[in-house]
Amino acid sequence: MPLDVGAPAPDFALKDQNNQLVRLRDFRDRKAVLLVFYPLTFTGTCRGELTEIRDNIGLYANEDVQVLAVSVDSVYAHKVWSLQEGYDFPLLADFWPHGAVAQSYQVFNAEAGFANRGTFVIDRTGVIRYAEETGPGDSRDQHPWKEALAALRPGHPARYDDHSGRPQAEPGA
Repeated sequence: MPLDVGAPAPDFALKDQNNQLVRLRDFRDRKAVLLVFYPLTFTGTCRGELTEIRDNIGLYANEDVQVLAVSVDSVYAHKVWSLQEGYDFPLLADFWPHGAVAQSYQVFNAEAGFANRGTFVIDRTGVIRYAEETGPGDSRDQHPWKEALAALRPGHPARYDDHSGRPQAEPGA
């Protein structure tokens, strides 16, 4: 089970595909973060999910939101994959200590040695507002991510219960 909605997001510092250090705390009070854990680079399901982000980058990375994708692969593997696939957003290496950030978000699959598909929307104050986890072979529905990010915008009615992180019925539905 991933960390609960309403919990503080654990801080981390990981290197991206350009060997630059990225810290979660650097986005605090500036941007919300869409944090996407994926099992491994160069795999079909992961490629499909990250391509959806790439092809709709304006929804996931803009003046209000930063997308950060994380796997246990090395900086070097991320570099090659980002060049091959045209991923301009940070691919972060949770390489050593192996999977430590995935473990802190409770999405590390110890039997397989990599992260399950964990997704977190973290608000500007560092609080988790959406959380989900699926197994390595299961594709995620990215529509709830869009809804969770939209719910952070001023004036947008929240549609996510603070306890489950799951979409709630619209009033009067």
